[in-house]
Amino acid sequence: MYIDKESFKKMFPNLYREIENKTQTVRIDAVRLNVDEEEGKKGEALRGFIPGAVDYIRRCDKVEEAEEIILYLKSRGEIDEEYANKLLKQLKEKGLRSFGPKKEDGYYFRIAGLR
Repeated sequence: MYIDKESFKKMFPNLYREIENKTQTVRIDAVRLNVDEEEGKKGEALRGFIPGAVDYIRRCDKVEEAEEIILYLKSRGEIDEEYANKLLKQLKEKGLRSFGPKKEDGYYFRIAGLR
């Protein structure tokens, strides 16, 4: 559905003003390239959970550590070359925290409700 700017402005003046003035913004500080690599759900939080490349990367403090993790997982055959290249490209272009906030010590205990 398409609606022209003037009609939208008349129908939703407050929303239009917020959008134009950018008064209500939300920062997005994570980008997922592989939707299948999703974090565990509440309730079933860690049942059968196997950490993926992004989970390991999110524990890193430095870009160099993340690069090392990616190359290690690739060398062991846990990720293929194409996915490794996508991760390295994202790391280079968008930075370490583009994978999500750092997973600090005790992260999985908090998810499971044990802390």
